[in-house]
Amino acid sequence: MSQDWRDALDHAISANVPAMVALRRHLHMHPELSGQEQATSLHLYQMLGDEGFDVRLGPEGRGVIADFPTAGQATDGRLALRADLDALRIHDMKPVEYRSQQDGVMHACGHDGHTAIVWGALQGLRRLQEAGKLPWPLQVRGIFQPAEETCQGAQEMIRAGALEDVKSVVAVHVDPSRDVGHIGVRPGVLTASCDEMTICIRGRGGHAARPHETSDPIAAAAQLINSLYLNIPRATDSQDAVVITIGQIQAGDNANVIPEEVMLRGTIRTLDRSIRKQTMDHIRRMADGLGQTTETTIEVAYGIGSGSVVNDGRVIEVARMAVAEVVGPDGVDEIPRASMGSEDFAYYLEHVPGAMLRLGCRSEATGGSPLHTPNFDIDERALPIGANVLARTLVMQADPQRVAGKTVPNYQI
Repeated sequence: MSQDWRDALDHAISANVPAMVALRRHLHMHPELSGQEQATSLHLYQMLGDEGFDVRLGPEGRGVIADFPTAGQATDGRLALRADLDALRIHDMKPVEYRSQQDGVMHACGHDGHTAIVWGALQGLRRLQEAGKLPWPLQVRGIFQPAEETCQGAQEMIRAGALEDVKSVVAVHVDPSRDVGHIGVRPGVLTASCDEMTICIRGRGGHAARPHETSDPIAAAAQLINSLYLNIPRATDSQDAVVITIGQIQAGDNANVIPEEVMLRGTIRTLDRSIRKQTMDHIRRMADGLGQTTETTIEVAYGIGSGSVVNDGRVIEVARMAVAEVVGPDGVDEIPRASMGSEDFAYYLEHVPGAMLRLGCRSEATGGSPLHTPNFDIDERALPIGANVLARTLVMQADPQRVAGKTVPNYQI
C-alpha cells in the first residue's frame, strides 16, 4: 500500500504534464497586474469547478479557494497549498510563442508556474482519491491568491476565510539560480521582512540661480539617501542583515526651478524583528536631524509590509523527505542562509505552520535569467517536479502515525 499510492501519484502527475504546461503558458500570455487578477481568477474558478472541486472566488472576484472532499475524515484539519496569480509591470522580451500579449506586463516572478504546479498537485491528489489509492483520509485546499507583489493578497485571502479549518500550508517558489531537478530547503527563517517606506521632503522652492534663497528639498533628499546607505549599515551589527533601497524619486517639473517637495519611495529588508524596529526608528531620527540642518520638513511613513517567511521545522522535514523521493537525495539543496527577498506567504505562517521550498527552474534552454527581468523564463520540466513534491508532502503530513506523534517510517530514499 505504501508504494502503491506513490506509483499512482507519479503516474497521475506525469499524465497531467501537458495540461500543466498549457495552463502555465496561457497565464504567461495573459498576465494581470496586482489587484487586477479577475480574468485569471475566473479562468481557474471555471477549470476547478468543472473538475469537481468546491470553489469560491476571493474578494472582488480576485483569487480562488478550491477544496475537494474525501471519503472519511482527515485526522486533524485541512492541508493547504498556496499559489500566487499576479504579474509585474515589466515588458516581456523573450522570443517564445507564449510571450506575454500584454505590453509592459509579464510573469517575471514565476507566479504562472506556481499556479500550474498547485493545480497539478491538486489534480494528482484528486486522481488518487478517485482511484481509491489514498493511503489515509486527506482533506486538501488550494489557495490561489492575488496581489503577492504588493503584499496585500495573502491578507485579503485570510480575511476571506482561506485558512479556516487549515492545519498547515505549503508552497514552492521557482528559483532560477538552481538547475531543474534541485530543490532548496531551509528550516527557520527563509526570507527577509520587507516594509515599504515613503519619505516626503518639503522645503522652500525658488530660482535655480539663487539656491541661497531656498530650502532645497532635492539637496536634502540627496543627503538623506547618502546617509541611509552609509550610516544604517554602520549603526547595525554587521551580523544583522539590513538592506535599504530607494527605488523611486519624484521631484520638480523644470530644470531651472528648485521644487517645493521631493517624494522618495523604497523598502527596508531585515531578518530580525528587533532589527526591523530599530532600523525604522533610526531612519526617523536621521530624517528629523537632517530636516533641522537643511531647514526642510521630512516625514517618514511606513506602509504595507510583510514579515519573514519562517519555515516550521516539522513541516519542512516532511517536505525534505518528499523532495528526496522525487528528485533523489542529491537533488536536495540545503540553503545555508536566508534570502533578503521577501514573500507575503509569511502572513499565512503567522496563523498556521507551513513551509516554502525553492524549486530549481534553470537550464541551458532558459538561460537562468534572474527573477524580475524581461527575459525571465522557467524550464517547464520543473512543473511536474513541483507538483509531485507538494502532493507527496501533504500525503506524508496526513500520515495518522505522524499526526498522533508516534514513530513514523523513514520516507527518504
